[in-house]
Amino acid sequence: MSTEPDTPPSPGPSETEPSPSPQTPAPQEKTDKKLVAGILAILLGSLGIHKFYLGYQTEGIIMLAVTLLVGGFTCGVGASIMGIVGLIEGIIYLTKTDAEFDAMYVTGRKPWF
Repeated sequence: MSTEPDTPPSPGPSETEPSPSPQTPAPQEKTDKKLVAGILAILLGSLGIHKFYLGYQTEGIIMLAVTLLVGGFTCGVGASIMGIVGLIEGIIYLTKTDAEFDAMYVTGRKPWF
């Protein structure tokens, strides 16, 4: 039998440090999301790719449908309108500060403009 007093084991380094939350994106990821969404909106705005990238599936499907279906029946007028909407949204995304973009489009989930 041991004569040493029972002492609880000291916590390891993983037990003392809080683990980062997987839902909280790092500030650099937010900046990248803003930049990528803005460039996608400017270059491929009529297809709604930037909406899909930001997680707005319904709005992305609307833009894609207007471009492909309405644009086909109107000789490209629908696609042109969606292209202009995408261009405007891309400019808006890129001119916002990172905090404004995150609050409005990532956290606040504002789907249009």
